Amino acid sequence: MLDTEMEEHLGYSANDRESKKEANSRNGKGTKKIRGDFGELEIETPRDREGSFDPQLIKKRQKSVGDFTDKIISLYARGMTTRDI
Repeated sequence: MLDTEMEEHLGYSANDRESKKEANSRNGKGTKKIRGDFGELEIETPRDREGSFDPQLIKKRQKSVGDFTDKIISLYARGMTTRDI
């Protein structure tokens, strides 16, 4: 999901470098541990070269996602597919 947010931020997919219009680009991934109703989990968060990427699902420096499962279930309830989510 975070990779999709990065695609929206940059305006092109990871494999579509021909559509790249800006100087800003992907710059690898960082890892962080988050806690939620499912326990502790280590995730990889994408980075961009300018540092302007601000994820919406799991914010920068956010450590707890208490109702993460409820968020996913509500997206299913709205009719979104697994790919959309």
